[in-house]
Amino acid sequence: MRYRMWAGSALAVLLVAGTAACGNGDTDATGPGPDPGPVATSTASSSPSAAPDLDAGEELARGIDVPWGLAFLPGGDALVAERNTGRVLRISPGGGTPGEVTTVPGVTAGGEGGLLGLAVSPDFADDDLVYAYFTAAADNRIVRFRLDGGQPEVVFSGIPKASFHNGGRIAFGPDGMLYVGTGDAGDTGSSQDPASPAGKILRLTPEGEPAPGNPTAGSPVYSLGHRNVQGLAWDPEGRLFATEFGQNDVDEVNLIEAGRNYGWPEVEGEGDTAGGRYTNPLITWSTREASPSGMAITGGNAYVAALRGERLWVVPLDGDRLGEPSARLDGYGRLRTVQVAPDGALWVTTSNTDGRGDVRDGDDRVLRFPAR
Repeated sequence: MRYRMWAGSALAVLLVAGTAACGNGDTDATGPGPDPGPVATSTASSSPSAAPDLDAGEELARGIDVPWGLAFLPGGDALVAERNTGRVLRISPGGGTPGEVTTVPGVTAGGEGGLLGLAVSPDFADDDLVYAYFTAAADNRIVRFRLDGGQPEVVFSGIPKASFHNGGRIAFGPDGMLYVGTGDAGDTGSSQDPASPAGKILRLTPEGEPAPGNPTAGSPVYSLGHRNVQGLAWDPEGRLFATEFGQNDVDEVNLIEAGRNYGWPEVEGEGDTAGGRYTNPLITWSTREASPSGMAITGGNAYVAALRGERLWVVPLDGDRLGEPSARLDGYGRLRTVQVAPDGALWVTTSNTDGRGDVRDGDDRVLRFPAR
């Protein structure tokens, strides 16, 4: 097993104040959610060229223990990470009870930490590899493993951990590189420190090395000045967008460009760019309306899953601009992850069993909205 610590990063950071937008505190619960009926044994057809029908929800699984990461296999089955148990489940659309694929060893769950993001190798048909971001005893790290068995291999480690702000979203970009959203782990100064992987978006090769073409040669840092990134999504033109947890005032969606500084902790939301040093967000919400986690782009819209806001924000895309957001799917409670399946359907996970939500009968669940 390969183990590598990057740039001598701190292994643990004490929790500090300012966690309002992580989704704790008061919630905006809207009572029992819509009942999509029994768990689906078959699913409606879906077209990758169409837009998701958010009025046609199908429940694919229920009773999931704090679902976090969600990634699709080439055939359309999904892998779902359970934050607290460390289990990876396999869910087939309309295909019965989720089955356990593996339990990732070394997961230390607590606060917002545990088994977080999942990503499937773009060469999965050849290498059978799945990547996972998780909180270990001393740090946050990324491992990869094969579905056919064997011990996970650590490909990147040394991302600071804390009870809050662990980031955790990972995704392969159109360039085949692995992008990683990290949090500041409660140490706000680390977000502006180019030698720390905390409070950053990282860009890595599939082997966990700093990717060629990064802003600084030999560094994994792609962008900096982030507080807690939990959503990454690309539009059809290859532009990268990311969700950002604010502190007390506003949450953000940012257009991510190589080498840009997104301001935290000097700027929260839109503010003084210090002569162009900092980059303003495209759109903001109050923390009570959002606490944005997962993000997906399809059919001309960005879809943002809101934790504290307990809704799905639908935001029209207009090139590198965003239109007026509209709120959908209120009533399901806290929403953690949203992803587009190979058939164009939108999958959404709830997060009501994470210790901050009002648990509804059947929580937590995985929902599917066919595109048509």
